[in-house]
Amino acid sequence: MSVRTLRLPRPRHARRAFGAAAVTAVAALAAATLLPTGQAGAADTTLRSLAESKGIYFGTAMTQSDLNNSALTAIAGSQFGMLTPGNEMKWDTTEPARGSFNFAPADRLVSFAQANSMRLRGHTLVWHSQLPSWVSGLPTTQVKAAMENHITNEVAHYKGKLYSWDVVNEPFNEDGSFRTDAFYNAMGSGFVADALRTARAADTNAKLYLNDYNIEGRNPKSDAMYNLVKSLKSQGVPLDGVGFQAHFVLGQVPSTFKANLQRFVALGVNVAVTELDDRIQLPATTASLNQQASDYATVVDTCLAVTGCAGITQWGVGDADSWIPGTFPGYGAATMYDANYRPKPAYTATATALGGGSTSPSPTPAGSCKVTGTVSAWNSGLTEDITITNTGSTTINGWSLAFTLPTGQTVTSSWNASLAPATGQVAAKNLSYNGALAPGASSSFGFQATHTGNTSLPSLFSLNGAPCTTA
Repeated sequence: MSVRTLRLPRPRHARRAFGAAAVTAVAALAAATLLPTGQAGAADTTLRSLAESKGIYFGTAMTQSDLNNSALTAIAGSQFGMLTPGNEMKWDTTEPARGSFNFAPADRLVSFAQANSMRLRGHTLVWHSQLPSWVSGLPTTQVKAAMENHITNEVAHYKGKLYSWDVVNEPFNEDGSFRTDAFYNAMGSGFVADALRTARAADTNAKLYLNDYNIEGRNPKSDAMYNLVKSLKSQGVPLDGVGFQAHFVLGQVPSTFKANLQRFVALGVNVAVTELDDRIQLPATTASLNQQASDYATVVDTCLAVTGCAGITQWGVGDADSWIPGTFPGYGAATMYDANYRPKPAYTATATALGGGSTSPSPTPAGSCKVTGTVSAWNSGLTEDITITNTGSTTINGWSLAFTLPTGQTVTSSWNASLAPATGQVAAKNLSYNGALAPGASSSFGFQATHTGNTSLPSLFSLNGAPCTTA
C-alpha cells in the first residue's frame, strides 16, 4: 500500500502550531502490558496479579463503546482479570423482540476478554429494569415460558465461556419485600428458583449468583436476601454465590460489612463485590480522595478476611466512564482512576491492601516520544498534521497515539492513520506501512474535522500509554 498524499485544500486561516504551554502531557497509564519486561511496575504488580496471588480476582465493567478508548482498554486488559459487560447481556439488548436474539454487542466484549485472558461475569439474565416492553406486556400465564426461553438461549450461547452469571438482579425493595415486577407478578417468589434451575440446566459449570445493592450491611434488605438464600439452599436449588454491588457513598462502608458477608458464606455460598464504586461530592478534595482510598482498602481487607469471598469488581475503569455523575448529580470521582485514567490514591491503597507495596506501578518513562503539529482552520472546518518522533532508545513496533480533541471538534477523515472515535478522547493507530519507529525516527498523519468555534489544538498526548512531550 502506498502512502496517501492526496489531501483537501486548506484555507490559509488560523494556522497554529504547538507551543511550550500548548499541551500538558497526560500522566502515564498504570497498564502493565505497556511496560518492558523486568521494569518496575510490570505484570507482577498489576491489580489482577496481586489479587490472584491472594486467591481472589479483581475485575472491572465495560460497555462496547469503551472498546474504542485505547487508554481505557490498555488499563482494563492489563490491570483487571475479570470483565462484566455493563449493558450488553441485559434483556433489552439480547432479546429486544420475543424470540429474536442479538448477542453481537456482548460477543465483542467476550472477544476482548478472551484476547486479554480475562474471565467473564454474565450480567444479567432476569431483572426488572432494562426489560423490553413486550415482556412486561405478556399475560401472566406466558411469563414463565418467556423467562425460561430467554435464560436457556442466552446461557447456552455463552456456555463454557463465562465464569459466572448474575441470574437474578435486584429482586428486593429496600424494606425487604420482593419487587412487584413481571416475574414476581406471574410466579411469586418462585421465579428466583425457577430462573436458577433453568440457568443450571443450560450450563452446568458457570457459577450462579443473585445480585443486589444496599445489602452490604445488616438491614431489612440484606436480611431478606439472607432468608431467600437460606430457603433456596434448603430446597436444593442451584445457587453458588451472592453479589454485593457495593455502590458506596464516601465514608459510608457499613461497619457490619464483614460480619454480613460471613453469615452468607456460612449458608454455603460464595460472596463477591460485584459493582464497586465510592462516590464523592464534587469537587473532590485531597481529604475526600484520601477517605476514598481508605474505603477501597476496607473493601479489599474485608474480602481477603472472609473465606469464600471470590473477588472484587469495580463498576467501570475510570471516572470518565462512571455512571455516577449521570445518576447522582453533584457526585462523581467514584473509581480508582481519574478522568484521564491516572491512578488515584484509591488505586495505591488497593494495591497496598493486596500486598503490592505503598506506591503505584512505576510508569513508562516520559520523554520517549515527542509530538509536533499544526492546524489550519476556517469557518466550521479544520485540518491538522501531527508528527510523532521516537525519542527513546528502542524501536517501537506498532503505535497508538492517544489525545483529547477540544470540545466541538469531530473528525471526518484522516490519512496515514486510523482514528477512533471521532470526538473526545481519540486514538490514532498506525497503518500497515508505518508502524515501525526506530530511535529518532518520525511518522506523520493528519485529519480533517468540523468544529463549533473551538479550533484549539488537541491535548494530552500519550504514545502506547506513555506521555509525550510537545513542541
